[in-house]
Amino acid sequence: MLKLNQANHQAKNENILGWALALPASFLLVMLYLLPITWVILMSLTNYELGAISFDWVGLRNFSKALEDEVFLRSFRNTFLYVALVLPSSIFLGLGIAILIHARKRTRSIYEVIYFLPVTSTLIAMATVFQFLLHPKLGPVNYLLTSIGIEAISFISDPQWVIPTLSVIGLWQLVGFNMILFLAGLSSIPEELYEAAELDGANGPIDRFIRITWPMLGPTTLFVMVTSCITAFKVFDTVATLTQGKSGSEVLLYALYLEGFQYFKMGYAAALTLVFLFFILILSIVQSRLIEKKVHYV
Repeated sequence: MLKLNQANHQAKNENILGWALALPASFLLVMLYLLPITWVILMSLTNYELGAISFDWVGLRNFSKALEDEVFLRSFRNTFLYVALVLPSSIFLGLGIAILIHARKRTRSIYEVIYFLPVTSTLIAMATVFQFLLHPKLGPVNYLLTSIGIEAISFISDPQWVIPTLSVIGLWQLVGFNMILFLAGLSSIPEELYEAAELDGANGPIDRFIRITWPMLGPTTLFVMVTSCITAFKVFDTVATLTQGKSGSEVLLYALYLEGFQYFKMGYAAALTLVFLFFILILSIVQSRLIEKKVHYV
């Protein structure tokens, strides 16, 4: 009986200790995630404007308004076009560069630094550089185009070119990060697999890539795809610094910024935020479910 009481007392102490250790993390989880999300959900059901003393509950009116808002619908289309251009390009370019660099021995670290430098740069600081490079009259890009007989292009102000131009800039910054992730995945592939494949007749580099490299990079590819998709959806810096939403270049986050901090319609901005988070969640789940079935874990 005494041993049973001691065991119960010890289990109770361990339970209290466990809750005490989990309390700080739980507190941070509530304060940093649950409370803000709850507040955004409640605010999306109101017509609250920043600085207003009172507000009214409008229910789902903000969400129905978003379906009729031309600016939001245009930003929605622009964001998906941006993601469609950046996502596959950043994955395949990052993988291709990683394979080329992985095969090098002496100069590998040099190339890693060169390709990773755009990741460490601040796009706001680089905006001046891009504005000069892409200037329709003074930029070197248009100088090269006109020198070969092509008419100068207004990359930043032409509605037909502005989203592809922003996509190239986003790709420039994202490829280096994906390259580092794929390099880590390539380094984790056992050399014994390549030796076994060579004995089975897989002698060519393409054959080895299809049979060994690509399947074994499944977990890395899944992670790169999800993170790249989220990063592409969060495009904001280039639009805010280069175009300010002009020429029909609005994207989702910039539309949220305009509604919340330029027009002070916080209730409507909260509703757009929930729509944005919903699509991010759905795309992440779909990618994980579809691709994870084909992923090979070592």
